[in-house]
Amino acid sequence: MSEDDCWIPARVKVYYADTDKMGFAYYGNYMKWFEAGRNEWFRNSGKAYRELEEDGCFLPVVEAYCRYHRPAFYDDTLIVKTKLTFPSPARLKFEYRIFRENGSGEDDELLAEGFTIHACVGQDHKPRKPPILLRRLVNKRE
Repeated sequence: MSEDDCWIPARVKVYYADTDKMGFAYYGNYMKWFEAGRNEWFRNSGKAYRELEEDGCFLPVVEAYCRYHRPAFYDDTLIVKTKLTFPSPARLKFEYRIFRENGSGEDDELLAEGFTIHACVGQDHKPRKPPILLRRLVNKRE
């Protein structure tokens, strides 16, 4: 499997409400788009995040980072590519790359990249190992 197969794409649209007075997408929206990428990663992998919660597994964000390369603007179509790894036994790391779609798919412009790190906790809010299912989903992609 190639490196590109590990990255799951999601499309999002930049709405007028997502922009500031200068016409740039507000920086905080990138975290919302990261979340859209995370949700699509789960959907594409065959397990909805809601199902994890029903199984007593919660993934609160404990760290977030974003590096902005270029601004997004109103009406841009963005491609959010997402990949999941396990940096430690009870933590997950989602990596993201946000591109402006240009139509051809080959020269999409990198706008931002970053990551979120999530603890895996149970309903009691205590750390736990991620379910084996998550590791299987990651291994399936590698």
